[in-house]
Amino acid sequence: MPKRDLTLAIEPRPKTGTSTANHLRQSGKIPATLYGHGSDPQSIAIDARAFEDAMHHGGRSSLITLTLGGKAADTALLRDVQRDPVSRKVIHADLQRVSATETVHTELPIVTVGVARGVKEFGGVLDFVTHEVEIEGPANRIPDRLEIDVSSLGIHEHINASQVPLPEGFRMLTPPDTTIVSVEPSRTERELEEAAAGPAEQAEPEVIGATPTPAAEPE
Repeated sequence: MPKRDLTLAIEPRPKTGTSTANHLRQSGKIPATLYGHGSDPQSIAIDARAFEDAMHHGGRSSLITLTLGGKAADTALLRDVQRDPVSRKVIHADLQRVSATETVHTELPIVTVGVARGVKEFGGVLDFVTHEVEIEGPANRIPDRLEIDVSSLGIHEHINASQVPLPEGFRMLTPPDTTIVSVEPSRTERELEEAAAGPAEQAEPEVIGATPTPAAEPE
């Protein structure tokens, strides 16, 4: 999905508390908190539809321009979203003030490209182990996702975090040996492999407390 410049209009929220927050939600707004850059946390409200649209267009990781009274007030990153467990509607959000060129860390989703050779040719299964990685870089150049090409992966092969391509100026914070995706045999193939290997040799159990058999006397 193409990335675009994101803007959200905010308004001050002078009153806090459960009843005020519920009233905001009923009027189509989301209570939110804006913090960072050494300033006291600020209680704000955001239009719910505009907020969902921003998230749909990359707002989970992109720099967002916040406007107040029609004028640019801050730039921020979305740091936390709380949803109602039943309706899944957003009930609260936290945003952190950041400057456009500030170095920040964030989590980005991983998207695979291509069909793994082990899947296409040998009937294997692509196992997605880690769906997001943590990276660090300029706030105004954070991509909305990271892509990895899995087409060359064979059975029992994998891609780890150190092999994920990053834009220039970014570095990986997720441990380098973290497995992102791997190609494993299907259940049927695993069963055939185990059958071909044969049963594992079992060691004779030691009986604790048993009297050892004396060694035979030499003749």
